[in-house]
Amino acid sequence: MSAAALKAETQDIVLDDVFPHAPETIWKALTSAQLIARWLMPPTGFEAVVGNTFTYQTKPGGNWDGVIHCRVLEVIPNRRLVYAWKGGDERNIGYGAPLDTVVTWSLTPVEAGTRIQLIHAGFVLPRNESAYTIMSGGWKKVVRQLDEISGEES
Repeated sequence: MSAAALKAETQDIVLDDVFPHAPETIWKALTSAQLIARWLMPPTGFEAVVGNTFTYQTKPGGNWDGVIHCRVLEVIPNRRLVYAWKGGDERNIGYGAPLDTVVTWSLTPVEAGTRIQLIHAGFVLPRNESAYTIMSGGWKKVVRQLDEISGEES
């Protein structure tokens, strides 16, 4: 399959916003397990260290136990956090179908605070249509909560 054909089958969630907080403040909310639990869901074993593996537990579906397996891929303090996000089961169609994606958080200082960009990349359509649809709305809520938690940390 050509790269162009493969690209046509994948979809990314991209959110871009400016928060009135310093990058260091947002970084703390992105990398503290206690704070992540407040704006996303409680991680098990999270550390912002390249190679570290951790999990999230969400609602199980079909043959999937609801465990999201993550591995930290890149850490540039106060600038960038990247981790693999995998879950699902081959026997599932729709919710809980196999998902093999990457989440990238980028922080850029700007005059009004920090530009935050979230890219959750690699949804394969139509297999991941359910996850893409649910998570497109879900990430918008999560990013708003991240802003609120960061505001408390300022």
